[in-house]
Amino acid sequence: MELLGIDIGGSGIKGAVVNTRTGQLIGERYRIPTPKPADPEAVCAAIQLVISHFNWKGAVGCGFPTPLKQGKCLTEGNLHKSWKGVAVDALFTHRIGNKFTVINDADAAGIAESCFGAGKGQKGVVLIVTIGTGIGSSIFLDGKLLPNTELGHLLNKNGEIFENYASDGTRKRKDLPKKEWGKRLNKYFAHLQLILDPELIIVGGGASKKFDKLSEHFRIDTPIVAAKTQNEAGIIGAAMAASFSLACP
Repeated sequence: MELLGIDIGGSGIKGAVVNTRTGQLIGERYRIPTPKPADPEAVCAAIQLVISHFNWKGAVGCGFPTPLKQGKCLTEGNLHKSWKGVAVDALFTHRIGNKFTVINDADAAGIAESCFGAGKGQKGVVLIVTIGTGIGSSIFLDGKLLPNTELGHLLNKNGEIFENYASDGTRKRKDLPKKEWGKRLNKYFAHLQLILDPELIIVGGGASKKFDKLSEHFRIDTPIVAAKTQNEAGIIGAAMAASFSLACP
């Protein structure tokens, strides 16, 4: 089955057609900047551009950068305060016309890695951490997703939110060298190890492309690997979520 997957991030909105049997992108992905401000009207218009680029008429899977409960946005996340309480899937379906399945973006990335990447076949607790503008997370137990975790909002010992301490967005704002950023990430991973003791931590998002240089600063016992689906994980996982929805209406 071929489905369109869209990944909404703090800095960019990316889309591609995905073969949901193999996890491969069919053709080139398409990316546009996330609008500023990223309110519902502006984001709907941006998604319409992605849909039009692919001339896509069918169902769409979409990764969204906030926790969601039955399609409803629980927080404003890194987008805009007006998103809180919005039924995102219903809004997109109504405004754009395609049938949308909307899930948390880090959960989408986790689904991609669980189906096709470093998490495939893994037993026990597997943690996927997406490091981009913010920090997202997804947890799998024996391949089953626990949705809507927000482990980027954990506090470090100084009372600072880890997302504000170690995200790629923070690295850019503070112009951190890779060594300093790697050490900050190591502190975050050590905290995750303390509270969850996972079998494996998978690093996704933009940081996955810099993993080799960052990983030399990781000092914890839990194995840490880069996402095999890298920065396409959100697109692939969103398309997979749509395929699950179609299979189980």
